[in-house]
Amino acid sequence: MSEITILDKVIKNVCVVRPNQQSVEKLDLGIKDGKFAEIASEISSDKAKEVFDAQNKLGFPGLIDAHMHIGIYQPLDRDAVTESKAAAMGGVTTSLNYIRTGQYYLNKGGSYQDFFPEVLTLSEGNFYVDYGYHIAPIASGHIEEMQYLFEEHGITSFKIFMFYGGYGLHGLSDQQNLFLMINKEERYDFAHFEFIMRGLTQLRECHPEAKDYLSLSLHCETAEILRAYTNIVQKDKNLTGLRAYSAARPPHSEGLAIAIASYLAHETNCVNINLLHLSSRKAVEAALTMQTAFPHINFRREVTVGHLLLDVDAPTGKWAKVNPPIRPREDVEYLWEQVLNRKIDWIVSDHACCAAAKKASLQNPDNIWLAKSGFGGTEYLLSGVFSEGSKRGMSYNHIAELLCWNPAQRFGLWDKGDIAVGYDADLVLFDPNETFVVRATESESQQGYTPFEGMELTGRVKSTFLRGDLICDHGQIVGSPRGCYLKRPYREAQP
Repeated sequence: MSEITILDKVIKNVCVVRPNQQSVEKLDLGIKDGKFAEIASEISSDKAKEVFDAQNKLGFPGLIDAHMHIGIYQPLDRDAVTESKAAAMGGVTTSLNYIRTGQYYLNKGGSYQDFFPEVLTLSEGNFYVDYGYHIAPIASGHIEEMQYLFEEHGITSFKIFMFYGGYGLHGLSDQQNLFLMINKEERYDFAHFEFIMRGLTQLRECHPEAKDYLSLSLHCETAEILRAYTNIVQKDKNLTGLRAYSAARPPHSEGLAIAIASYLAHETNCVNINLLHLSSRKAVEAALTMQTAFPHINFRREVTVGHLLLDVDAPTGKWAKVNPPIRPREDVEYLWEQVLNRKIDWIVSDHACCAAAKKASLQNPDNIWLAKSGFGGTEYLLSGVFSEGSKRGMSYNHIAELLCWNPAQRFGLWDKGDIAVGYDADLVLFDPNETFVVRATESESQQGYTPFEGMELTGRVKSTFLRGDLICDHGQIVGSPRGCYLKRPYREAQP
């Protein structure tokens, strides 16, 4: 007689939304040791130590917010606490964060062999969700450290900030070396980007088992175009606010950078390329053109929830300043068109908590040029995509692919992104009918404002489970931080 498995928890009456499926199915979910252990139409409550009734809510896999910035504007250990709480509120159970040496973040240069262990120390015990990091090789010596970062710390994804060639985080910089904290003789330019790509190609050749998930992400804007157009726009008194900022960092700057990056990828045989936060028609059209020109390059295309919900006429104005900029409404609608056409691979928040006191100039608070770039929004990722996507006929399963499955597959998170036996029991219970108005005061983030303030969204996260543990319930954080660092590839590949 076989022994009956005693489950740690059964979550009953879940309308399960899985990626790569065509429908939603009402099921019970059995959890043991942090994994989905049994999935069936009916699981006896007697088999579990604990029973949770989902009351027929939608159940999405825990979201993977594949583009966040923790510790950019305040100390990393403090930022991790508050902003991962915000993530949990929004159904995010995995936070992948871009980080680099130089000003901001830890505000230091030097080797990643010194820098990254400090990042891990500051992170440990402070995240309410699981977390990982993407790393930007800033100095030439960092290229040689990519192998160390992969082999020792499971870093499978790297980044290039193309506009840093002549810009800092917020504007024109003629002291690139001071901003990036690199030696005077070094340049952060197209040649450096090429050598990063060559370094990643070499790493893939050394580790053929990782060839599908060692990737390079790019922020595609060109400093020369930004410099010229900012000079023009600042003299034009008819352009103000977000509309002026969009004109100063025009869409063709994105398109040109995408073309350059794509050709360099072709030249270096750097075949896994992620084009980040595409904000405009011209950017997406350039990305699709490059896919046709270089079919052997495995491109992935990303957009943010901010660029899908906001336009240059957003009433929150300066609070919505970000790089690349929020665009006119026609660009927003084009982005949605391409999302629905499955030309976009994942949607993220690009969450970068910038407190109100730092965001706006105290002397001239409405001056868009003096405002800092970036804002938070991970807590609205699922609700924002669901609310606007549903209006446009987007299926629940497609949402699960964009917010869960696709980033998991790209970044080597094999046990994340789906609701299936053997996967981490990361789950979001979601009410598709509840409508709410976004208020910054209700968020766990320390930002103190949101560019989505006053926006009415339909669909709200009710409960978030991380590896089977309830971490957020009806907007309230439950328990202490239990997020784990995800050394990638995370667990064994699924068959």
